[in-house]
Amino acid sequence: MPDPILVAKAPRAGGAFTDLALLPRLANRHGLVAGATGTGKTVTLRVLAEGFSRLGVPVFLADVKGDLSGLARPGGEAPKLVERAEQLGVALALEACPVAFLDVYGEAGHPLRTTISEMGPLLLARVLGLNDVQAGVLNVAFRVADEGGLLLLDLKDLRAMLEHVSENAAALRARYGNVSPTSVGAIQRALLALESQGGDRLFGEPALALEDLLRTDLSGRGQVTILHAEKLIRAPTLYATLLLWLLSELFEQLPEVGDPEKPRLVFFFDEAHLLFDDAPDELRQKVEQVVRLVRSKGVGVYFVTQNPLDVPDAVLGQLGNRVQHALRAFTPRDQKAVRAAAETFRANPGVDVERAITELGVGEALVSFLDEKGTPHPVERAWVLPPRSRLAPLTAEERAQVMASSPLRGRYDAPVDRESAYERLQRRAEAVTAGPPSPAGRPAAAPRTVGSEAASALGKMAQSAMRAAGTQLGREIMRGILGSMFGGRRR
Repeated sequence: MPDPILVAKAPRAGGAFTDLALLPRLANRHGLVAGATGTGKTVTLRVLAEGFSRLGVPVFLADVKGDLSGLARPGGEAPKLVERAEQLGVALALEACPVAFLDVYGEAGHPLRTTISEMGPLLLARVLGLNDVQAGVLNVAFRVADEGGLLLLDLKDLRAMLEHVSENAAALRARYGNVSPTSVGAIQRALLALESQGGDRLFGEPALALEDLLRTDLSGRGQVTILHAEKLIRAPTLYATLLLWLLSELFEQLPEVGDPEKPRLVFFFDEAHLLFDDAPDELRQKVEQVVRLVRSKGVGVYFVTQNPLDVPDAVLGQLGNRVQHALRAFTPRDQKAVRAAAETFRANPGVDVERAITELGVGEALVSFLDEKGTPHPVERAWVLPPRSRLAPLTAEERAQVMASSPLRGRYDAPVDRESAYERLQRRAEAVTAGPPSPAGRPAAAPRTVGSEAASALGKMAQSAMRAAGTQLGREIMRGILGSMFGGRRR
């Protein structure tokens, strides 16, 4: 059985400490790391990620501030770390983690891509900020593409598909309902806005293979995959939806494993409030479903946020392992958050939780992990251990060295543009413009035309013929005139 991950130590009388450790067998019961800015959430996330990696558990996390890249280098003898280690009576072991960098923009990591089809209409509508009617039209486009065998890989494929649906709206109306040109136009404008933010780089091939998140190195340590998100976080809806897509893909593709001795992957969802801000009910239900069921796939999800109230109760109730750093109680909402956080812990007679939350120092936290029976331990006021990796971020040269030796090198760096909906619809349009081919492959004969003088003479002949139309001769003359005018003998 894997050793527990020592995360914090709770002080006792006489200078003694009690170890507070996370049990690997229960790590897939999810968790929460909460606290105000500057109270130590990032250090706690580091300690957890390092612990999982040592156990051979791969980790995925997003670096929204640019200060987690130091996981790839061993830490230094920083005075504060040395002091904390001496205070807690632990050896300051310094080591790095095996790290791989991903970046949607391909600037500070290997490109992270998915396809339009894999993202799906629900999450894509969230990224584009569509209303219900527009989301319905987007669903029609996906359905028509699926039934026509048209691959939706990148934004140009989706644009072409929307144009096709709009042009054939009358034919599609009976089966799919009304497709309004106004709605199609709104979706196209939203795609243009997404492209201007650089979001078009997210869609295409080669798409991320989930097995690349489940790697271990030669020594058996779990790979820590860091999504460089300093730029991505400026498009918060895109950031949150991308992480939800990754989590959904893990849920859909990984096999059931029940409760393993240790997780297959631990997923840290930083800035978790972005996932739920203004999210429609359908999306919230999807999040709740994924969090509830992904546990049986061996995936642990840890939400990192400032305020526990950022997470809906239905999701909060699924988070059994908790580390609560200090909260500020300056406003009525802050005070409500303090009370809510205090009420979610299992009571400890020796800890006034509501008061302690506002008094915690930097690196100090209220900690409650699940015990062997899956029951939360009574909350303890404790100090989080110092991390083993470097606190300072990597330099550009160091990051380049990590990427050069990464197992992902060369897998995603060059984009691939294979035949998909855009190319096939374009060929169809060109075929319609060219018209049907002539028999036996011969060029069609040019239509016979009549000059103006000949037309005048034929007109006079027609007048004479009309007067003689009752006779057999008149009918023959009319046939000849009509044949000359229209390029063939009229029958």
